[in-house]
Amino acid sequence: MKKMFLFSMLAALATLAGCFVMPHPYTGLAPGPWRAVLKLDPKPITPNPKGEPLPEKVNYEFEEVTEGELPFLFEVVYDSETDFHLDIINGEERIRVDDITFGRDIRTAKDTILIRFPVFDSYISAIVESNIMEGLWVVNYRENYSIPFVAYFGKDYRFSSLKKEPVADISGRWETTFEPEDEDPYKAVGEFTQSGNRLSGTFLTETGDYRYLEGTIQADKIYLSTFDGAHAFLFEGKILNDGSMIGSFRSGSHFRSVWEARRNSEFALSNPDSLTHLMPGVTDFNFSFPNPDGKMVSLSDPAYQGKVKLVQIMGTWCPNCRDETHFLKEYLDAHPDQDLAVIGLSFERYDDESRSMAAIRTFREKMALPYEVLLAGNYNKGDAAVRLPMLDRVMSYPTLIFVDRNNRVRRIHTGFSGPATKEYESFKAGFQKTIEQLTGEQTTQ
Repeated sequence: MKKMFLFSMLAALATLAGCFVMPHPYTGLAPGPWRAVLKLDPKPITPNPKGEPLPEKVNYEFEEVTEGELPFLFEVVYDSETDFHLDIINGEERIRVDDITFGRDIRTAKDTILIRFPVFDSYISAIVESNIMEGLWVVNYRENYSIPFVAYFGKDYRFSSLKKEPVADISGRWETTFEPEDEDPYKAVGEFTQSGNRLSGTFLTETGDYRYLEGTIQADKIYLSTFDGAHAFLFEGKILNDGSMIGSFRSGSHFRSVWEARRNSEFALSNPDSLTHLMPGVTDFNFSFPNPDGKMVSLSDPAYQGKVKLVQIMGTWCPNCRDETHFLKEYLDAHPDQDLAVIGLSFERYDDESRSMAAIRTFREKMALPYEVLLAGNYNKGDAAVRLPMLDRVMSYPTLIFVDRNNRVRRIHTGFSGPATKEYESFKAGFQKTIEQLTGEQTTQ
């Protein structure tokens, strides 16, 4: 619940006396659009993260004009005269945030706001003055991790209000390589939609997608960003004379990379059903992990006997996992009579078990999940592989394992292409087909 502490006794008495005029009719933040910025390290990204020059074939001059500022938009919406929430805006996505405390800090005599993202265990704390918010975005599961934050009321552009004529329309599918000069580059698909200067899209990798990206194209420069309370992504790029693109990628303040892309409508990543496998000789699939109440839960428990099972390898800190979880919950709600059970195996960032359990409990409550989510281990993929030795590896969070009525693994889907991607509808159709096949089969004795 939000707590409002806005009015001092002096202001109340002055109002009654008729000598105090409220500067605005609302009791918290100004309603309407706000433009927020996370202030990353302003140091430009070099062509090579190690500081070495790139070979001539990909040498370029990329002007980083945002100086490390990662922008996003949100809207303040009042649900009553006193209660409000935020809608964070990323392209077509709206993320409702209503775990908010607003009031006067008695230590500083200034209005302050605390915006919590409990599912991701992060928050924004800021001072509010003259329709400006200034403070920090803090991520609790990272040690000493915070990024300066500032937001301005009444501004509804993301990167720029300029309208420089784009040199090209980059709408379509792009074959993308991240860290092209690294020893281990990785491929991605860039999907973009452009309308004038407005740009939206995402990047798909074999482990997931970068969700809803939104931004602008100005002349030969492109800018895209997203913020969801857990991850903050900033992409900048330049359209080269040959029509290809090259640019930089930042994830919060801790990760920097370079990417290059060429238009290729036929390019595709590996089939997500071909990336993770059972170890040779493994037939039955089983495990035993605790739920937040300390109860050990196994796939062989009577509650799961004779049912088709979906085992979701996930983490509460992972936005792609949340997207997949939302899909699974919607599917269960729409098919209440299907003989189907879901179990989440959560690999958490905390070393402390009690904090991991608290994160899982919050995740289940906020998502209103009708199924168990168990603490399986630490998010380190090596640890995950040890905890699930029947798999050849744990490559991605999330990974979805389809188990038939006889506890035999029938399909393993690595990663998740969520609603921000064009692959989402294909995933849903394939999911439906697999579930119908498995639920139509009988248990063998």
